[in-house]
Amino acid sequence: MRLTYISSLITALMASASLAQLPSHTIYSINASQSRIELLVFRGGILRTLGHDHAIAAKKISGEILYNSGNIENSAVHLRIDARALTVLSDPDLSEKDRNEVQATMQGAKVLNIQAFPQIEFHSTRVKNVGNTGEDLTLTGRLILHGVEKEITFPLRIHPDKNSLRATGAVFVSQGDFGITPIKGGLGAVRVKNEVKISFDILAEKVAP
Repeated sequence: MRLTYISSLITALMASASLAQLPSHTIYSINASQSRIELLVFRGGILRTLGHDHAIAAKKISGEILYNSGNIENSAVHLRIDARALTVLSDPDLSEKDRNEVQATMQGAKVLNIQAFPQIEFHSTRVKNVGNTGEDLTLTGRLILHGVEKEITFPLRIHPDKNSLRATGAVFVSQGDFGITPIKGGLGAVRVKNEVKISFDILAEKVAP
């Protein structure tokens, strides 16, 4: 399965890069155990002091990075998140019962509907170098969430090494853009905001050449 995704990634890059640029590419595979992706859902409403922000961790992630050291803008990223393994993190201000209820609501038909949409994916379409060192980038791509595909753009910083590459950053996405209606209670007095922050610290390890 991994070789299939890597092959697809190379094919996608070849469509946008000249053959002369391809020899300098390096393929990295995401190390899930050394990576972190967290979603922060913010409380809202006039009684927001009674609610809680919810931190959610992606427990199962995978993907590949095709990195072109000679021309960073000809690099590419493919990321997959198992929505069924998204986990609401423990919070001292949130009882275990409430945490379980939040978890069930998040996974249920009213929010992520993980039975129908078990996978979240991101495919980059454009990489822009915005710094002088080649470490500060702007990444554009297609995010597939809740069965809806939308283009997003966000800044990130990379730290390439001989055998690994680390990428850090954050992006805000709108639940409504992906067909998700933010949960609310008490006739809207307590609710979660439409905007969700996704932060990431991803380590990928060299697999080829």
